[in-house]
Amino acid sequence: MCIIFFKFDPRPASKNAYRLILAANRDEFYHRPARAADFWGSNNEVLSGLDMEEGKEGGTWLGISTRGKLAALTNYLQPRLNHDARGRGELVAQFLTSDMDSLSYLKKVSAEGHLYNGFNLVAGDLSAEKGDVICYYGNRGEREPVVLAPGTYGLSNALLETPWRKLCFGKQLFLEAVERGRELPREALVAQLLDVLSNDEAQLPDPAIEAQGREYVRPILSKYAAVCVRCPDYGTRTNTVILVDADGHVTFTERSMLGSDPTRWEAVTHEFRLQS
Repeated sequence: MCIIFFKFDPRPASKNAYRLILAANRDEFYHRPARAADFWGSNNEVLSGLDMEEGKEGGTWLGISTRGKLAALTNYLQPRLNHDARGRGELVAQFLTSDMDSLSYLKKVSAEGHLYNGFNLVAGDLSAEKGDVICYYGNRGEREPVVLAPGTYGLSNALLETPWRKLCFGKQLFLEAVERGRELPREALVAQLLDVLSNDEAQLPDPAIEAQGREYVRPILSKYAAVCVRCPDYGTRTNTVILVDADGHVTFTERSMLGSDPTRWEAVTHEFRLQS
């Protein structure tokens, strides 16, 4: 399970403003092997973490390329999984390394959505020349992907903008941090967004989560109903903040839990300029 907040404005009014601000948590079992974010692929043009689970190696949950391709995935909460379904992480990795535009790619994915357990996929093309485009598709929602209007969005483990209480609470914290960040240096904005991603206040009761997850989610509901999930062997393992400014300068900060100890974290920042 994961949660993502993002704001995009292809043509920010101020040169000091950002075309994209994204803050995301990856929630996963602590023992599932993964690699921290780094560059990979042809010419090392893709920046993302990588899943190293046997049979799912090379998939990812969130990434961006130097060509301006961006993708992020969340699972759709469902009480029972099809264990023969294809790994959802490949959907992000394949887009980041493809030559397809985001809408065309999501149309292709929508035709194959039945092959996967429930998911939400955000895909974007960041291009100063052509204009930034961000699209969304969820295989438990409408049949066709949609092009998103510039604005602020929240996505957890239901469809985009489904008003789970933790999503609404986290989105408000995100908006407040973004507003304060207008007057702050980049590093301070990143720190404030990481604070948002670390908020573990349970937003209860939330009958919508309980109704969707049923017996799967009830034992962990008090922990799961927070932006930052913290259970004994499962929870938020990775915080990611991505900033793209008006000039195409990308700041990608990943803070990862060390091993399975929620008191020990390590943060790494990568910076580069988009080629598009």
